Amino acid sequence: MKYWKYYLVALLVIVIDQLSKWAVHRYMPMGMAGEVPVFGDWFKLHYTLNPGMAFGVELPPPYGKVLLTLFRLVAVTGISYYIYRLWKQHAPNGLIICISMILGGAIGNLIDSIFYGIIYDNAPFGAPTPWFHGQVIDMLYVDIYEGILPASWPLVGGSHVSLWPIFNIADSAIFVGVALILIFQNRFYGQQLEAAHPVAADDAAAAQARRDASEVA
Repeated sequence: MKYWKYYLVALLVIVIDQLSKWAVHRYMPMGMAGEVPVFGDWFKLHYTLNPGMAFGVELPPPYGKVLLTLFRLVAVTGISYYIYRLWKQHAPNGLIICISMILGGAIGNLIDSIFYGIIYDNAPFGAPTPWFHGQVIDMLYVDIYEGILPASWPLVGGSHVSLWPIFNIADSAIFVGVALILIFQNRFYGQQLEAAHPVAADDAAAAQARRDASEVA
């Protein structure tokens, strides 16, 4: 597979992400007024804005948002190069595709930060400039649980808990990419080691076979 095809995976994520955000902004009222149930009450479409990072975490104003955007820009540059390097090392296709999904998701949210203050005029009140201060559009609402935990539970009993993440396609691509890498890390990095150092991989396999034989004996 040519290396540029992995960037098409990232591009596909970006296109789907940006189209979904445009559609939500164009056709959905913000907040509960525009909420659309998808699967009962636990999964809905809900238009909201995220001024910072995951879970709404923000860096201190007035330049925290600019620093966050610049960090994202550096990160996507590094990930882009890493994909090419993995391809040169003949890394498994599955691993590179997962990282391409992460790249697409990171660029999707980076576009929001750089341009949405201008395109959708959604920079927070008091922002020194709409550039680099755009808020990320979120819409996928998973209403897991909200309520008071049983008093009998140790440490957390009686506490009010809200578990209702709201995210977007870009966040989903990043999460899925990372999750698949963690789930299949032995397969991915085992294949990468074998491709990069076939002799060492053969020696390791032979050593493992000897250990298994001695345990059976």
